[in-house]
Amino acid sequence: MFQPNEDEIQSLVGQMTVAEKVDLLSGRGLWKTASIQRLGIPSIVMTDGAHGVRYSTTQIDAGDNDEDSLQAFLAVVGQQADASGGMFGTTRPATCFPNGNLLGCSWDVDLAYRMGEALAAECQDSGVHLLLGPGINIRRTPLAGRAYEYYSEDPLISGDIAAAVISGLQDNGVGASLKHFACNNSEIERTTTSSDVDERALREIYLAGFERVIGKSAPWTVMSAYNRLNGIQAAEHHWLLSTVLREEWGYDGLVVSDWHAIKDRGAALAAGTDLDMPESQPRKARLRAAIEAGDLAPEVVDAACGRVLALVRKCKMHERRGAAADLDAHHALSREIAAESIVLLRNDGKTLPLDPERLRELLIVGDGAVIPVIQGSGSATTNPFRVDSPFVQIAARAGDRFNVRHLPFSSAAQVGLSASIKAIVQATSGADVVVVFAENEKSRHGEGNDRDTLKLAASHDALITALAAAGRKLVVVLSMPDTVEMPWIGDVDAVLASFYAGQGGGEALARILFGEQNPCGKLSVSMPARMQDIPGWHTYPGEHGRHVYSEGVFVGYRFYDLKAIAPAFPFGHGLSYTTFAYETIEVDKGEIGADAGCTVRVTVSNSGSVAGKEVVQLYVRPLAPGLKRPIRELKSFAKLDLQPGEARTVSFTLTQRDFRYFDTSRSAWVLDAEAFVVEAAASSRDIRLSATLSCRPESSALPVLSPNSPTALVFAHPKAETALVDFFFAALSISSAEATALVAKTKGSFLGFYDTLSWYVGDSVKESDIAGVFARLNDHHGEAPSS
Repeated sequence: MFQPNEDEIQSLVGQMTVAEKVDLLSGRGLWKTASIQRLGIPSIVMTDGAHGVRYSTTQIDAGDNDEDSLQAFLAVVGQQADASGGMFGTTRPATCFPNGNLLGCSWDVDLAYRMGEALAAECQDSGVHLLLGPGINIRRTPLAGRAYEYYSEDPLISGDIAAAVISGLQDNGVGASLKHFACNNSEIERTTTSSDVDERALREIYLAGFERVIGKSAPWTVMSAYNRLNGIQAAEHHWLLSTVLREEWGYDGLVVSDWHAIKDRGAALAAGTDLDMPESQPRKARLRAAIEAGDLAPEVVDAACGRVLALVRKCKMHERRGAAADLDAHHALSREIAAESIVLLRNDGKTLPLDPERLRELLIVGDGAVIPVIQGSGSATTNPFRVDSPFVQIAARAGDRFNVRHLPFSSAAQVGLSASIKAIVQATSGADVVVVFAENEKSRHGEGNDRDTLKLAASHDALITALAAAGRKLVVVLSMPDTVEMPWIGDVDAVLASFYAGQGGGEALARILFGEQNPCGKLSVSMPARMQDIPGWHTYPGEHGRHVYSEGVFVGYRFYDLKAIAPAFPFGHGLSYTTFAYETIEVDKGEIGADAGCTVRVTVSNSGSVAGKEVVQLYVRPLAPGLKRPIRELKSFAKLDLQPGEARTVSFTLTQRDFRYFDTSRSAWVLDAEAFVVEAAASSRDIRLSATLSCRPESSALPVLSPNSPTALVFAHPKAETALVDFFFAALSISSAEATALVAKTKGSFLGFYDTLSWYVGDSVKESDIAGVFARLNDHHGEAPSS
């Protein structure tokens, strides 16, 4: 057992040669850290898997040859989730849980924690110490190839779901790697393009989820991103990795690079990336040369070595070899998570749930009903040990009560498409209900490949349109990485968004279709009606290696609210087979000040006839804020399980941070508004209750003055006028009344103060004299004026 205390870790670092330090900071092969047998330092194993453990026996068990490792890595990244052989041929079967795009729709931190527990058990069973996930990059565009891995367009949901998964992992002895830090929001030229983001948007949107997770769950590692951030490689970004992550947020864990993300190993280590993965002989040689040349401070190298050893100690202390994972129980959990997360987007005329007693024939159309699309493509892909076929699970409900048939229909381009569609329309003429399984074209998304359209496979849009035009009772089940356009939405009867539902998704869909499970998922992203409505669309995907995040803080629903654009479906939307009444909202304070938050109590009842769950969303809307802000922002949520007629009151705690914005002029979170409206909602566009709190804003920072400052800025300083009157009275030997009149003459000019003053006094007052007056005022910059 490797259990050194802090002093012993420092002693081990002190005994290492330069070569051993380089080895320790560089990993070994694709998925391990280096062992140093001379000092008794063991290796640990890590692998991909935010929604399932991807343990490659070829890559992990069969050695660490550099050339083979690189080829294996590239094969993993390029692997399609539905491809045969390849990665699946050498990967241990594991539970493929719902992907991040669906798990986020659960709005359920308890379920996320249980998923983390299950992932930890499978890691322990396979000998994995560190699981490389979860990823919480903001889904700022639904085109992003890895959007399926991430939870939301909002940092609060992203942060809370990720923190729960991480706690489930780490409470059970397996480390997590929170990724990708930061602004890894597109796969186009992902290792070289710079995400150019203003600091306010960084703080309020793109870093906020990471800050929340670190405060809630203390992940053992954070993974730096492939991309550049504002021109600097993320793995080599000192402000990001040291100033913000370590100094401001107090993070004391290890920073690991994304695989082959480091361009300059010395710069990365100096910036704060401790562990370079995977092993690279050229990068190791460059690191050793930098150390021996004195280009890296010894204390920086030693501190990174200490953090690697601290991680190894945690992993080895908590490993439980021989602990068998219960894969059957995990399959049941996968089903439960999917059923709790699938979103009922539309249900015209209460088409769903289906009543088996009133059905004669149910027709299922689409290859996805037999071979479901359960996950996205790339490094996060899992080899599922079992997959529920939606058709099989649906047919199991039929018995001898009604007939269930399946008609194949591919998402790939088809010869004779019109004839195929016509045949299906004819075949469905006698069906009571037609359920179409629709999806994207294969290989149009995934790691390394952003989508170039929001459309479904052309054949599926055409089929759905034809069936709707023929008057069929039509239910559409969508498997998708993120939003898709639905030009037929007003013509179909019901739509279920299953995103990527994992291996238990087929059973989960069957439960929802027949009312055994009341749908309770809510969208964790907005669904635009068309691609051109995506925030920042006009600057996507960037030019000349720079991608400007032109929407600033107005990401997702914040943009649609600001522009008064109706999305196809709003953030937080999701229907149920029952109804919920929002009855009362109470706030324990009437005013928000700089020193405290408030408690909000919301009472909700199930006003329908069946049990169901409602996600109560709490938004804060500022009135007359100091800077332009989103109209409303999500600040808390709770999922309530209610029987018919049952009412429950849920308490939300809002902190002072929940009312602030980041002011870059002051480099601080600032409280500044006339008032705030606290809103209880069923979605961002379905506000049910509200309460208004007055605001006692903080004193504004005083302006920094110079002789060339505009007069309006000068007299915005509460002490400037008195200081100038006193100066003129003494310097010009004039009366106090004359000094006051002189100051009054300068007001209203659009010129700089000294230029304006010189019109009245010539050169009798020197510019340096005014500079001295203003310097004394600036010495008290930021202090509140005395009352």
